[in-house]
This record gives sequence, C-alpha cells and structure tokens, in this order.
Amino acid sequence: MLCAVGDLIEDIVVQLHDRVQRDTDSPATIVRRRGGSAANVAYFAAKLSGASRFVGCVGSDSLGDSLIGQLTRHGVDVCGERVGRTGSIVVMATTDGERTMLTDRGSATQLSQWNTAWLDSVTVLHVPLYSLSHEPIRTTVCGAVHAARTNGVVISLDLSSVALIAQLGAVAVQALLAELSPDIVFCTRAEADATGLALGHLHGAQRVVVKDGAYPIHVWAPANDELTFPVDAVAHVMDATGAGDAFAAGFLTAYDAGNPLTDCVASAKAIAARVVTLPGATLETE
Repeated sequence: MLCAVGDLIEDIVVQLHDRVQRDTDSPATIVRRRGGSAANVAYFAAKLSGASRFVGCVGSDSLGDSLIGQLTRHGVDVCGERVGRTGSIVVMATTDGERTMLTDRGSATQLSQWNTAWLDSVTVLHVPLYSLSHEPIRTTVCGAVHAARTNGVVISLDLSSVALIAQLGAVAVQALLAELSPDIVFCTRAEADATGLALGHLHGAQRVVVKDGAYPIHVWAPANDELTFPVDAVAHVMDATGAGDAFAAGFLTAYDAGNPLTDCVASAKAIAARVVTLPGATLETE
C-alpha cells in the first residue's frame, strides 16, 4: 500500500473564461476541491489500487472534517494530527490550462509526531518536497523515511516546485537527496535544472523521472542509464492541477505491483491525461 505524507488542504480552482480584467469583473468558473500534493497522490493511488494511506496535520475545523471525509470515502486511510486551521490554495487556471497558485498551508507543516503503526502494510512511502520545507514536519518526515527504509519500503520524493527549490537552495535539496537516497524522484525539467539534477548527477537518487510538458519523459538511473518515453497530446485540457500527483500515483502503483518501467510510465501518463480534462485534482466529473 502507498502512504503519502504532507498536506491535505482545500483547492479553490478559478477557471478563467478570458484574461483577467483589472479593477472590474472577470468571468470565471469557480469550484472547491480537496487538494494538497500528498493527499492528491493518496487519493489517486486509492482510486487505482483500492486503498492507500495519508499522514498529515490537518486543522481542527469543519473544513478539515470535510476534506478528511472526502478522502476516506475514496478508500484513503487518514492518519496524523488535528491542530489549528486547515489551509487553502487558490488555483487560477487560464484558458490554456496554465496555473498560478496562491498558497496558505495553514497547519499542514505542524506534523510533529510519528506513530510506527502508520507504516503498517506500507510498501511505498511518498514524500513531496513541500513536506521537507519547514519544521517540525521536516524532522518528522525524515525520521519516517529512515524507519520505512529499514522495513524495505520504497521511498519516493517529488521535487514539487521551482519556487520551493529556490527558497531552500539547490545545495540544500541536493543534501536532502543524498541523505534520503530516494528510490524514485519525480520532477519537471525546470525542477531538475533548478536542483542541478542531470544524467550522471543524481545526487543519491536511484531513479529520476523527468517530465517536460509535451516533450518526452526521461528516466535517469545510475551509470548514465537513460530511457525516453513519448508524451501523447491531450485534447480539451481544462486544468493541470493535480496532474503531476496523478502521474506519481499511476507510476508508483504500477511499480509497487511489480510491473516493468514501460508499464509504470504508461499508467502514469494515462491517469494524468484524464485529470487535466477536469477542474482540480480529481477523477470525478461532479
């Protein structure tokens, strides 16, 4: 079973019908969705495999209750702490599917305890870089990764955000990679460049999956091993929110089932292609 550690927050997705008009009305469709990178991965993994686990700190408020209920209904075992308030992200999606995110993580960084039972039945532990950006969640998650590794759990890390990498610094992110030695790292080409990741320079990662928009996906491994996979065009792209999380879930669930790398990438591409045709990080049409 996959376990993802990090944020469970609300996505307020603003789908613009045209460009923003300053100082007046701008027509848009606005929907509220469950969000947070780790929660998204857990949701998609549960949809694909039937079960997953999410661990995080969620606000002790009605919004947190609602978001936890949504995850639970889709087969996610929700664990962690309840303190403070639940965060929100305003996602502004333009007509070409590009996104701008205004982020308030609320209490999501306050995860300070780890229960060893949260690793029961876990075979893959997925960590977005967001979960390593602040204390106390960073120390908590690093401890969980080391505990998981001693149990033979596959460790996955998503580099998450160019802005976050710049905030932490490339050298610090490289040090995290060396310390955690993840089995799989997911990143965009821009995130790889910002971190200094390249074929032959994986900084402790065992395999790096590099997404590059409409350009081919590259998978790097030690000893200068590289595989390339084409990306199929998707018609009617509405919103890219959650596509990277869906890609990670699709890849990891196939990988955990023992499928070859080609099938892992195919599974990842297929679910990501479905997600971008819907508003928010979901597979539900309503």
